[in-house]
Amino acid sequence: MTEVEQDQNSIKEVEIKKALADPTKKRKAEDEIEIDLKGSVPLSKKQKRLLRRGKVTLEELNAKFNIDPTSVEEFKKESEVKEQATKEKPESSSADGEQPTADKKDKKYGVWIGNLSFDTTKEDLVRFFSAKTKESEDGAQITEETIVRVNMPLAQNDGKKIRNKGFCYMDFETTEQMEAAISLSESHLNGRNLLIKNSKSFDGRPDKNDLVSLSKNPPSRILFVGNLSFDTTDELLKKHFQHCGEIVKIRMATFQDSGKCKGFAFVDFKDEEGATNALKDKGCRKIAQRPIRMEYGEDRSKRQVKRRPQEEPRKSFDLQNNNERKAPEQKSVPSLTSKKNIPPAKKYNNKNAFVDSNNRLKSSVALASAPRASAAIVPSTGKKVKFD
Repeated sequence: MTEVEQDQNSIKEVEIKKALADPTKKRKAEDEIEIDLKGSVPLSKKQKRLLRRGKVTLEELNAKFNIDPTSVEEFKKESEVKEQATKEKPESSSADGEQPTADKKDKKYGVWIGNLSFDTTKEDLVRFFSAKTKESEDGAQITEETIVRVNMPLAQNDGKKIRNKGFCYMDFETTEQMEAAISLSESHLNGRNLLIKNSKSFDGRPDKNDLVSLSKNPPSRILFVGNLSFDTTDELLKKHFQHCGEIVKIRMATFQDSGKCKGFAFVDFKDEEGATNALKDKGCRKIAQRPIRMEYGEDRSKRQVKRRPQEEPRKSFDLQNNNERKAPEQKSVPSLTSKKNIPPAKKYNNKNAFVDSNNRLKSSVALASAPRASAAIVPSTGKKVKFD
């Protein structure tokens, strides 16, 4: 290497060091960064989380990632501080005569309130329960202090008036207060009858796994299958559903150019039992590790066409000729409307329709009878001129 090349390399190294030292300066592709792959790595947040839960040990992490021992010591100190803090909290609460916070979180006496008016607020509910349970005894009286939490989700309506979604959750301190609130179900508030029940009770909710009850169409022998892969074939569907019942036909929607599946198909079984068995079988809900959507299809063979009631035929009246028509009966008409005062009707001349005010043919009529030019290619008749 010449002296000039050495000077250039030294200048580049100095520039690279300056660029790496300045954090505000953007790095270029020419800037080189040296990374020691064999060096130790500090503990990440995910690794610390796994260590707290006991799913991974420090020995396993060291064997895989070569963790920095200083970060391990810091993690141990943090865990010791957290353990001491958790031990001190229950001791201080027991000395004051109160229950620990963990027990309060576990014991929730809550209710679900539905069929709310959209204009109802938290203050309206607090006033409602406090007024209704004012005369109750045995610790069932509900006040603003005994209500632990009111969770009322609000609807987003583009900056307009904020309204609730028609339901909310409310937690109380004791079971007596919760039962008193449930007894007020079907009570009237802001023009609605409230529906109140235990927040842990799920009675009346539809089962997500029961596809038979969730189907929009009534039970039929046709099964609709959606969310299919484009590579799905008729043979694959037949093998997938053949254990459910006898399959008569498979109707798959396909693209015209490629012939591949559009993503849905109809499986026609011989009986309704085949379609119901497919909906109940949890093994049929995936094809090639891909979840599919199933429900009853519409059976057109059972469709009842509503026929219109037959209307009575219209009576046909025999119209008489102009000569045979009877003249209307003459009635007594005042002298002002006599035939002398009525102007005679103008006779319509067909020729006037094709002539303008100057007694010339209209342009549209003249062009209608004009000869049409041929659409064929006309050979050129000119001469080619060359310039020297």
